[in-house]
Amino acid sequence: MMDWTDRHDRYLLRLISRHTLLYSEMIPAAALLHGDRDRYLAFDPFEQPVALQIGGSDPKKMAFCARLGEDHGYREINMNVGCPSDRVQAGRFGACLMLQPQRVADCVHAMSQAVRVPVTVKCRIGVDDRDSFEDLRAFVRIVSAAGCGVFIVHARKAWLRGLNPRQNRRVPVLRHDTVHALKRELPRLTVVTNGGITSLDEVERQLTRVDGVMIGREAYGNPYVLADVDRRFYADPRPPRSRRRVLEAYIDYCARQVDAGFALHRLTRHVLGLFHGQPRARRWRRYLSEHVRRSGADVELLRAAAALALSPHPVSIRQ
Repeated sequence: MMDWTDRHDRYLLRLISRHTLLYSEMIPAAALLHGDRDRYLAFDPFEQPVALQIGGSDPKKMAFCARLGEDHGYREINMNVGCPSDRVQAGRFGACLMLQPQRVADCVHAMSQAVRVPVTVKCRIGVDDRDSFEDLRAFVRIVSAAGCGVFIVHARKAWLRGLNPRQNRRVPVLRHDTVHALKRELPRLTVVTNGGITSLDEVERQLTRVDGVMIGREAYGNPYVLADVDRRFYADPRPPRSRRRVLEAYIDYCARQVDAGFALHRLTRHVLGLFHGQPRARRWRRYLSEHVRRSGADVELLRAAAALALSPHPVSIRQ
């Protein structure tokens, strides 16, 4: 989820769930080698546990980036071989690498030798016409032999031509049964399923067949879906923070980040879905969207929008 699950989004999600493992956006290895590393790698310790997701195909470069991630404190280094975008394919990484399992294995081996934290792989169930269960099993066997014990599998294949990234998240048929079969065939591996999961009830059903579940788009558009994760899956008896308490803490965070130089709209965009499914969610989204780029807008904007979202009666606010 490039450009979405940045440090600000992860801070918000951590306010909602204390235990969920959070992943960074996919960061191209070239960006870490030649760009502003602190921009990509810095995060608040409050976000932990956090995994770093990297895209690349050169073993030496991937090993170097893995060390950078470990040095910055990430608990896991994940190699993404599931993204099908044209931009990613042009860089020769992402889903196209599923057609080169030995190259992925070489990267995993180099990364595993470079760091002490786990090295994991996120992939699809297949690409183009190479989408049989036998193809997936062969890919996983080759890569696992290089030192990867955890596979996060998006339960859709990817079309490298003809579909854009948005369509690749929706058009190919979901086949969680293929991910279940992978776990049955290779029980020693940790297998995590991903794709189209929108509720914790569905998470619970999946966990009878696999070792873990990754939620992506739903957790971004409806972050409060994670509110009951700690109680249901981590045996944490503490009640979740209410939306109001989450927002109050996030406003404090936003004030610190604005003082540090971050643009307000880069912070507020992550919280648009906080009131998803609530009676006044539309008021909340509209007010933030319409006012965040106005001259002089500051974190008080969030409090004004919250008054609209939390009040049972229409509220008139002038600025």
